[in-house]
Amino acid sequence: MITTFSLPNRLCSTSDLRHIAEQACTDYTLITTKPNIRWVYLAQERMVQVLENTGAVMVYADRFHEIESAEGTLRQEAPVIDYQEGALRDDFDFGAVLLFRTQALLQAVREMDADYTYAGLYDLRLRVSRMGALVHIPEYLYYEVETDTRKSGEKLFDYVDPRNRAVQVEMEQCVTAHLKTIHALISPTELHDAPQEDTFPVTASVIIPCKNRVRTIRDAVRSALSQKVHTPYIYNVFVVDDNSTDGTQATVKELAAENQALRRQDASVPELIYIAQDKTWHAIGGNWNVAVHDPRCGKYAIQLDSDDTYHDETTVQRFIDKFQENAYGMVIGTYRMTDIDGNILPPGVIDHREWTDTNGMNNALRINGLGAPRAFSTTLLRQINFPTTKYGEDYAVGLRISREYRIGRIYDVVYNCRRWDDNSDANCDIVAMNRNNWYKDRLRTWELQARIH
Repeated sequence: MITTFSLPNRLCSTSDLRHIAEQACTDYTLITTKPNIRWVYLAQERMVQVLENTGAVMVYADRFHEIESAEGTLRQEAPVIDYQEGALRDDFDFGAVLLFRTQALLQAVREMDADYTYAGLYDLRLRVSRMGALVHIPEYLYYEVETDTRKSGEKLFDYVDPRNRAVQVEMEQCVTAHLKTIHALISPTELHDAPQEDTFPVTASVIIPCKNRVRTIRDAVRSALSQKVHTPYIYNVFVVDDNSTDGTQATVKELAAENQALRRQDASVPELIYIAQDKTWHAIGGNWNVAVHDPRCGKYAIQLDSDDTYHDETTVQRFIDKFQENAYGMVIGTYRMTDIDGNILPPGVIDHREWTDTNGMNNALRINGLGAPRAFSTTLLRQINFPTTKYGEDYAVGLRISREYRIGRIYDVVYNCRRWDDNSDANCDIVAMNRNNWYKDRLRTWELQARIH
């Protein structure tokens, strides 16, 4: 009834799948991507039952992780999330067990017209997703040995590790072909200039949203205020505090008082503007919105997270120069991974070279982030606005802009992304990771529907 095949991991070749298809001789084909799978009693029968009841082309299920340690075997629940139309990430977590309707698998393999070294399984699931539903069974049906026990913050940047460049190229080819097939592909000729206005009080504003960042906010603000811009350009700095309770407010007020004293002596010193939010819900997106809609905001709004710093004193000028080259809706820089003391962490420099002028706006639907720091046309931001959420707000805006407007890139390091224990994504549990990934998949679903429409 079920033919089972094992792959060493999710990065398999097209020839691997052709070999599987040649041997698949039952109604259902089970592919595992980890060794030593152990089954809950009658689990395979349950997967077949759901496959038949739903008419799906593939099903997958929640599972248990087993982690070996000196104290013995630790067992943890490891649920996965529902598949959506926009769940286009090549690292979408199905778990290690995929049960296909063999007829769909064979048809997909027959239609494969590219020979991939790494993207075979990704190509397969994109193809079968066009034939029918990929159904998540929210039941714990098997055990898999978990070998990657790094914290979530350490795994977060695997997909942009330069060592994985060959993998990224193939994955991009796959998603591009998929988007073309479903009529969601955007041509660079469809992109146009962002709207331009010249009624801004300053050229640029650095936006620093924060909440409970007393350990790092001083470094961020001083980094922003130390920027050197060329005449006649002028910039200012916004700090938007969302009801901090750890001393952040006092620190920013102290910095603002120092800034006012300096400005009384030298009017060319950039102004530090402090905004204290009220008690209603704002999150990071809402903090951005209040700064962007402030009449003191500049023509370009440039991101600086409250626990990061700019690489040197030229970052703001580099963004201004890039915006002056073209009427970009958004410009994205290159960052370097460091610890809180500035020591370089692997993978080091992350430049998102998977973004290209010809295909970046399509490839954006495959990856989980667009890079940092991000800078925006304020005119455009005031039309689009950030979603009022504390995760994925920047990705939502980046997707929306990439659908219609050109995005510029700076491939030199202009930003220090500092990783430390209090980062919001430093050590998420699996429930938080699933919630974050589900939300970004939802953003991609909405964006995909808009592009098809």
